[in-house]
Amino acid sequence: MENNKEIISALNWRYATKGFDTSKKLSEGQLNLLLDAVQLAPSSYGLQPYQIIVVTNQEIKEKLKAAAYGQPQLTDASHVFVFAINKNYTTQHVDDYANNIAATRNIEVSDIQGFVDTMKGTVESRTQEELAVWNAKQAYIALGILLETAALAEIDACPMEGFNNAQFDEILGLADKNLTSVVIAPTGFRSADDAYQHFAKVRKSKEDLFIHI
Repeated sequence: MENNKEIISALNWRYATKGFDTSKKLSEGQLNLLLDAVQLAPSSYGLQPYQIIVVTNQEIKEKLKAAAYGQPQLTDASHVFVFAINKNYTTQHVDDYANNIAATRNIEVSDIQGFVDTMKGTVESRTQEELAVWNAKQAYIALGILLETAALAEIDACPMEGFNNAQFDEILGLADKNLTSVVIAPTGFRSADDAYQHFAKVRKSKEDLFIHI
């Protein structure tokens, strides 16, 4: 377990990597660490209203690069994580989650009926546009877990919104899965030539950032 100084040091070490070393790939153990961490990410009610596509196929990455305005991270990184949400989120997703809870905890769905009803009420009270915003926020929480875990493991990553969602969806066949992409994160290892790694971090001071009341 890292101590406090090591955690902050890792977060200072990380940056939005622009240049990846194409000769270095995530090991199976490193990839599984990231997958495990993202799987454990918190979400509202625990619903995990998203799926993550992990892309390693170089031909697909080339197509994604074109759909990301030619940004080289898409092809140079080892793995590209694409966070996607359901385009039509319904109470059926709640039922699926309730069944998973019951199976995991060896209980009956009826034992958690009040919780299920609360979740369904939340879903039914929102439009699909509102649900899309809500679900995207949950995906961003998972992205944050990915970025922090990667930093602690000295794996580089670059969170990105600069891509054509519709083209990504078409390339990855997401429409057939009722999904749409919301944010991506190429991961791998920084190139020694990436100048951005040497830039000092620019952040608000704690006095400007935090309000204590």
